[in-house]
Amino acid sequence: MRLSRYFLPVLKETPREAQIVSHRYMLQAGMIKQATAGIYSWLPLGFKVLRKLENIVHEEQQRAGHLPMLMPTLQPGELWEESGRDNSYGPEMLRVVDRHGRKMLYGPTNEEMITDIFRSHVTSYKELPLTLYHIQWKFRDEVRPRFGVMRGREFFMKDGYNFDLTKEDALHAYNRHLVSYLRTYERMGLKAIPMRADSGPIGGEDTHEFLVLAETGESEVFYDSIVTDLHLGDREVDYDNVEECQAIFDEWTAPYARTDETHDAAIFDAVPEDRRKVARGIEVGQIFYFGTKYSETMGAHVDDGKGNKVPVHMGSHGIGVSRLLGAIIEANHDDKGIIWPEGVTPYHCGIVNLKQGDAEADAACESLYTALTGFDLEPLYDDRQERAGAKFGTMDMIGLPWRITVGPRGLKNGVVELTRRRTGESIELPPEEAVARVAAVYEGIA
Repeated sequence: MRLSRYFLPVLKETPREAQIVSHRYMLQAGMIKQATAGIYSWLPLGFKVLRKLENIVHEEQQRAGHLPMLMPTLQPGELWEESGRDNSYGPEMLRVVDRHGRKMLYGPTNEEMITDIFRSHVTSYKELPLTLYHIQWKFRDEVRPRFGVMRGREFFMKDGYNFDLTKEDALHAYNRHLVSYLRTYERMGLKAIPMRADSGPIGGEDTHEFLVLAETGESEVFYDSIVTDLHLGDREVDYDNVEECQAIFDEWTAPYARTDETHDAAIFDAVPEDRRKVARGIEVGQIFYFGTKYSETMGAHVDDGKGNKVPVHMGSHGIGVSRLLGAIIEANHDDKGIIWPEGVTPYHCGIVNLKQGDAEADAACESLYTALTGFDLEPLYDDRQERAGAKFGTMDMIGLPWRITVGPRGLKNGVVELTRRRTGESIELPPEEAVARVAAVYEGIA
């Protein structure tokens, strides 16, 4: 991709409405544009990152054995009346009436709809376990939308639902989701801590939120610092292995980690003082086990193989995909702009031509572009007729992890400059070595 042909409306001024870093930088980097309060258009750069995050979520969900589908944004109100939840969301739920007078709503979540799908098609324990999920736009009419995509009214979310014969089976699904979420966030370069939380209007006995530590987080969190040292890394996980998933669940949830709604000062005080931490956190996901809450009220029963019709045990599991962009930026930025982790960057490497129109510089940049794409990498080539400072400013703001700078002076010595955005470190080396170093960084990154 060449910047001269791209739509990247970078703002020079700091937007007045932006209260936190991620909102400010997403506007300044030309990633989003506000349509109205809490609702945004996703411009090409922002949309590209959103799709990368969506793909990672899809890959990790399917690795865990979960099946993708797609449900509509508008839902019939009668399903929510059937479950008894029609008033639980109050004014946050956007209700509409169609031309035939039928009550409809813009879905904030999909427990009712997925239960209706399940009860229409599944009748036997032989068809269990089953986990279905989708990634779809949701709407909650926040009274004070703020912080950009962090607390908008319209948001892009993965929500999944498991159906199991017994509570034990459903708790394995709960553990399986926790493991898959840990892997998902690690691939995105995030340290997301599972914390015991409140179930809210979803309901249920067990729930954990995944929170990214950040000063701008809306939640106050209390945790044992040893939890921040845990990593899945390249560990292979058999998601069908109950003991293995339980062991990982135990490993990550044994250290104290709770949101303010579930904080227990007496338990927290038992943690060694040097490990007791109080901070702010950004919620990026949540998992629930709620048993037969919906299956009983909506008649989602199966034959248990013993001649009995029993309600299935259920859970739901969400990841705020659009919110993740804000969380990643809050955790990865400096005073110049965004610093994307390699796993989610919109482009793998920037190419800056210091003298556009110079035959040798132009040819060297074209060669670099071709070489990088030969490694299945996506470079972003700044081929605009702009001064060097403006080009560097753009690259710093949009936060690509690596930049190769090409100029006539360096080319006379047979070198280009390779810069790492996170550290600012630059080295001069031959063009082919610069390409090889960038390619080596991304080798093995899914």
